[in-house]
Amino acid sequence: MASVSREPNGHRTIQFTGANGKRQSLRLGKCSAKQSKTAQGYVEDLQACAATGNAPSLSTADWVANLPNVIRRRAERCGLIGRSERRERLTVATWVRRWIEGRGTVKPNTLLNYKYTERLSAAFMGDRFIDEITPADADGFRVYMKEKSFSEGNIRRRCKQVRQFFNAAVRSKLIAENPFLGLKCGDYADVGRWYFVTAEQAQAVIAACPDAEWRLIFALCRFAGLRCPSEVMALRWGDVDWEHDRFTVHASKTEHHDGGGVRVVPIFPELAPYLREVFDQAEPGTLHVITRYRGGSGNLRTGLNRIIARAGLKPWPKLFNNLRSTCETELCQRFPIHYVTTWLGNSLRVAGKHYLQVPEDAYRHAASGGAKSGAFPVQNPVQQGAAQNSVSSQAERKDDETPSNSGTSAMPCEPVPIGAAAADEGEYARQELNL
Repeated sequence: MASVSREPNGHRTIQFTGANGKRQSLRLGKCSAKQSKTAQGYVEDLQACAATGNAPSLSTADWVANLPNVIRRRAERCGLIGRSERRERLTVATWVRRWIEGRGTVKPNTLLNYKYTERLSAAFMGDRFIDEITPADADGFRVYMKEKSFSEGNIRRRCKQVRQFFNAAVRSKLIAENPFLGLKCGDYADVGRWYFVTAEQAQAVIAACPDAEWRLIFALCRFAGLRCPSEVMALRWGDVDWEHDRFTVHASKTEHHDGGGVRVVPIFPELAPYLREVFDQAEPGTLHVITRYRGGSGNLRTGLNRIIARAGLKPWPKLFNNLRSTCETELCQRFPIHYVTTWLGNSLRVAGKHYLQVPEDAYRHAASGGAKSGAFPVQNPVQQGAAQNSVSSQAERKDDETPSNSGTSAMPCEPVPIGAAAADEGEYARQELNL
């Protein structure tokens, strides 16, 4: 049996008879009577197990696994637990590396993200034991990245991954609780880095592209909202249905969701000439639509920066993401929002928070009283580009050209009142589609 004694300073000690028949004391430090009573029960269970050779109960084993290091060492010295029962102490760097290696097969970009966060965490706290990290250290990690001029969105993504590392450590009984809980992590819309790429700017960039494939890469992002490079580079000629003016997109980002990340997108009139141009130039038997520029996102970003500079423009933030954002904003001016989110493969919530912008022309249109008509002005930015690229299919539609207004795009249908789109958004607000 064990008993609990209380010292004048409030510290409590559990006294018990050890396996050697001598009286032993396990000092708990300052704690409540209830806490010391609970610990007394676990100590008595360990005594009984030592006497009978049975394994301790799950609750006792869990208590032993989560003992603070100071109490654990005291329990070892008095023979209450053996050193073989000591939980392994790992540094943050060792644990994170071991966790990443144990992830098995992950997507290449996911692995790159993990590795980058591993280097950040190792630089800040890698040589410290994982059970020594406190919530104050988690706050310090956030400040550390802020001082390195990381954006808020990037900081939250890295903190979310480190929180994932420490959650795994909790499940592995290396630590009792996650110090990164409560830290601002994950989903963040950095509206300060939004940029609306107008039709005039898009046409200038297309005119500066070095070849047909680059024109198509840009058009797929700007006029069809494809993610780049993953969805653009995955597109195959077998995915293009010329007869029905549509193509199938395979999104690796959302393939683990319902639908497997597969969606069908119209061949919009703005996109059609550039897709047809590459098709006409493709060698027989060519599998992928884009063949020359398959080196990775870094090369594409560098290339697009050069093209934008050649067009006499200043590169905008988040090059490809803002092309997708501009596309979704324009499409929502023309179609019900649930059509658009289906075509672009995200949810209404994600579209509203991360993609839909208010272009400059909307302010001018509203200030001029245009909002009374309930429709946003329409433009068709493709005719000039078709003429410049000698694409005959666009020349045939030149008579249908409408006046150009920056910040919008043309669609082969009547304008949809903005109020109607808002009503549709409310009707489908509970849809759960993929980002």
